[in-house]
Amino acid sequence: MTSKLYEEDSHLREFSARVLDCRKEGDGWAVILDRTAFFPEGGGQAGDRGELENVRVLDTRIRDGEILHLTDGPLEPGKTAAGRLDWDLRFRRMQDHSGEHIVSGLVYQKYGYNNVGFHLGDGEVTLDFSGELTGPQLEEIELLAGNVGKTVEEVKEIINDLHEFNPMMGHRGCRLAVTYPEIAAMQ
Repeated sequence: MTSKLYEEDSHLREFSARVLDCRKEGDGWAVILDRTAFFPEGGGQAGDRGELENVRVLDTRIRDGEILHLTDGPLEPGKTAAGRLDWDLRFRRMQDHSGEHIVSGLVYQKYGYNNVGFHLGDGEVTLDFSGELTGPQLEEIELLAGNVGKTVEEVKEIINDLHEFNPMMGHRGCRLAVTYPEIAAMQ
């Protein structure tokens, strides 16, 4: 089983790991490591990208309980590989994920609508609610979201309060540990 370094330190950018398996899959390879900082696709969030040694990690997924690093080249099992995340992409997704929690909590608090689904894509975040929001309501939520989360403690406190207020949202193990100045720019 692969140790999930991202659960211990969501800001880990580089790490080393032993290659347990590497098999041809489609046009690329599926690499399994003994430990990883690459977050796999799941819960509406795409998998991390980056590099392992001299090959690109194009995606990270979980299949049958195994974390697969989908690469554009092979790695030799038994060897140690240096891993490096595409940090700009990871950090942007962390901001989007935190913003999703804040917006969902505000929508529930103001209008009673539950978040029934979301997708964190490259360049956009989509949220589905149990009711329809009007243009003015969306503008109000955007304004409110832009006025929260100015500090780490404020983001943690807001998320914890919203989860206590709305246990339907579920925490999903998201750790908030940085300041998110771009939350006001959410669309």
